[in-house]
Amino acid sequence: MTRQQPPMRVALVVPHMFMHRDILPKVIFSPGQLALSLADQLLRLDVDVTLFSPGPVNTAAKNIVADLSLFQAELDRRGDTYLDLLRKHSVTFVTLARQVQAELIAKAYKMANDGEFDIVHVYTNEEELALSFAELCNKPVVFTHHDPFNFLIRYKSSMPKYASRNWLALSEAQKRSSPTDTNWIATIYHGMDDPELHPVAHPTSDYFAYSGRIVSPKGVHLAIGAVKEFNKQTGQNVKLKIAGKHYADTNNDSYWGEKIEPELGEMIEYVGFIDTSDDKRSFYGNARALIVPSLFDEPFGMVSIEALACGTPVVAVGSGALPEIIKEEATGFVVDKGNEPIDEVKIIQHLATKLGQVDEIDRQLCRKDFEDRFTGQRMAADHKRAYERLLKRS
Repeated sequence: MTRQQPPMRVALVVPHMFMHRDILPKVIFSPGQLALSLADQLLRLDVDVTLFSPGPVNTAAKNIVADLSLFQAELDRRGDTYLDLLRKHSVTFVTLARQVQAELIAKAYKMANDGEFDIVHVYTNEEELALSFAELCNKPVVFTHHDPFNFLIRYKSSMPKYASRNWLALSEAQKRSSPTDTNWIATIYHGMDDPELHPVAHPTSDYFAYSGRIVSPKGVHLAIGAVKEFNKQTGQNVKLKIAGKHYADTNNDSYWGEKIEPELGEMIEYVGFIDTSDDKRSFYGNARALIVPSLFDEPFGMVSIEALACGTPVVAVGSGALPEIIKEEATGFVVDKGNEPIDEVKIIQHLATKLGQVDEIDRQLCRKDFEDRFTGQRMAADHKRAYERLLKRS
């Protein structure tokens, strides 16, 4: 009689302070949603998952949280919420957050050393604690980093020190931003399992869509220019609807006031921040196409796969992982960004041309490509295989 192997025991550590059910729904923090999806989907694959987070989160996995008493005392003293404290007293917030992160990492590593886990998977952020002390853990530790490795100056100086750690890449684009000797275990695209995001029965297709943060590197002004140029070339009057968060009131950001707000009117509409799945489905699913004009080399972008889930083609500038996500002429089009300095006029013209071709895209194929490549189930299965590979090597 074959003896059944016990389930793999994984500690998934996400130490960012946004990992708290009182904060997560109010912020844009894709790593948090991805971690929740990964934990729940791994459970379905008979992986014993424990999710470490600063505060309690909504998950079917075991959830170990930090001692937030010092944080709570500071909030009570000031009469602030977590996000109020971050906005008004960022140094205090970061200092307390570092203490929380240190506690979570120490707890996960100690429990692994005590034989409670087979592997520890850490989502890194701006801090180096988990990387610095990984060698003190006697079980394999693997890391996922959600920024380009060359994004911040501190990354450029610190990441080469930790290239020999075990890393999971989000895309081939992320690998290109990393030190050449980085120890990659696997490349795993993001996945999503929101059952509400699926095609609408009869899309209106009477507008183009943009979704995301409204900041200069995201290139929202290029989407505006492209739709105006498209309408000029074709004689049509197709709207651009812009969804997302602008930062004019919080960061003294002039981009909204100078580049976006003056363009708003009958043909360029700002619809605000869309946070419910039902509203996302309507927004993406009825759009003729999603425009992703980012000039920032993101290692992955969730809005593109949200659109594909709704059967909506994507027209994008070829930054970061977008050429990996979009299948040219099958699920959308990718416009070459070109070399520095960026020729924005040329990009706008090329985007406008591709907008004129989106009716050739089969929306059912967009949905099928999502189901084949970007589900939460697929993401979890890829992680399980990577964990197994790492355990065999250890």
